[in-house]
Amino acid sequence: MQPPAPPTKSCNSPPTSPSKHSSSRSPRQAEHADRRRKRRRRSPKKCPAGQPPASRCHGPRLRACLGVPVHTPWVRVSREDVLVAGRRIDGRVRRTPLLRPSGLDAVWFKCEFLQHCGVFKTRGAFNRQLAALETGELGDAGVVVASGGNAGLAHAFVGRELGVRVTVFVPQAAPAVKVERIQAYGAEVRRVGAEYAEAFEAAVRFADEGGAAFAHAYDQLEVAAGAGTLGEEILADEPSIDTIIVAVGGGGLYAGVAAAASGRARVVAVEPERCPTLSGAMAARVPVDVPVSGVASDSLGARRVGALAFAAQEVEPPVSVLVSDEDIVRARSALWREYRMPSEFGAAAAYAALLSGRYVPGDGERVAVVGVRRQHGPEHAGDAQLVPTGSLASMA
Repeated sequence: MQPPAPPTKSCNSPPTSPSKHSSSRSPRQAEHADRRRKRRRRSPKKCPAGQPPASRCHGPRLRACLGVPVHTPWVRVSREDVLVAGRRIDGRVRRTPLLRPSGLDAVWFKCEFLQHCGVFKTRGAFNRQLAALETGELGDAGVVVASGGNAGLAHAFVGRELGVRVTVFVPQAAPAVKVERIQAYGAEVRRVGAEYAEAFEAAVRFADEGGAAFAHAYDQLEVAAGAGTLGEEILADEPSIDTIIVAVGGGGLYAGVAAAASGRARVVAVEPERCPTLSGAMAARVPVDVPVSGVASDSLGARRVGALAFAAQEVEPPVSVLVSDEDIVRARSALWREYRMPSEFGAAAAYAALLSGRYVPGDGERVAVVGVRRQHGPEHAGDAQLVPTGSLASMA
C-alpha cells in the first residue's frame, strides 16, 4: 500500500506556522501573538534613550525617533514651488544683476545686496505674505515673525508695501541698527529672551492666541521657495553655470536654491565652523542642535538646520564646506576692496570658501556666489575687526 502523498501548497493556501508551540496555543493566545507580529512590522524600533538617533537610524526608523509618522515623507521644496513663487512675486522684487567674472577670478556674483532691504529674505517674505492673502489666511492680526534681524526687516518692508500689519519678535541681543530699520518700516518690535529660540516661542504663542499668520524666518515652504527664485535667475541669466555657492544658517536659501538648481547645477553649502547646522545634520543623519558663536552668528547663527534644508540634502547632498571666522573676515574685506561690494559677515561666508581655498573649482568650472548682502550699520564694510559675538542664536 502506497503511503499518502504529502499535502501540496497552492498560492492560495494559508501559511503554516513554524512555531514549535503552535499546537499548544489557544486561539486567544495565537490571536495576541499575531497582533504583536503586526505591531513589530508596522512600528520601527526607537533608539535607546541617550543614544543619538543618527548613530543607527535612517528612513522610517529615523522618522520614528523624531516622532514623525513613519510613512510621512520629508517635505521638500520643488522647482515647481520656486517657479510658482517667481510668478507670484514678479514685479515686486528686483531682478538683481549677475556680475560677470573679471580678471581677478572666474566667478559670477549674484548682487543681492541691491534687493529691497539689501537682503534676499525679501523674496520669501513677499511670497509668504502674498500666498497668505490669496488663501485668506491673513486677518486683522496680520503677520508675526521671529527674527534676529533680516527676516524681520524683510517682512516689515513687505508689510508696508502690501498694507499688512507685521509684528516682529527679536532676541534682546538683536543688532540695534536692524531693529531701528524694522520699526522704520512700521512694524511692531518685541524683544524677548536672550536667544532666538525664546523669541520664536513667543511669536508662536502670539500667533496662536491672536490669530496672526505665522511666518518662519527660513523653514517654511513659501519662504524657501521665494529665496530659490534667485537661483532661477542665476541659471536663466547664465545657463552655463556649473556650481552655485551659498552661505547656510537655518537653510532656507540653500533649500530654495537646491530646488531651483536640481539636475542643472551643483550646490556648495558654506557654513561658519562655529555654527555648522547643515554639516552637523549631514554627519548625524538627523537635524541636531549645534553650539553657536562667531562673527557670523547674528545672521547664520541657527542652532538647528531646518527640515526643508535637511530634506534637500537627502535628495541631492551638497558639497559641504566649513570656513573659519578669519576666513570670513578676510573675504568680507576683499569683497569691498576688490569689488566695492558691501557685505555682512554671514554673506561673506560663501565667498570665503573660494578665497580661503576650502573649495577649489575644477578646471573650467563656472561658479556663481550667492549671499552678498548690504551692511546695515554705519561701520565701513571693509573695516570690521574680528570680534566674536558670543552665543547669539538668531536666524537672518
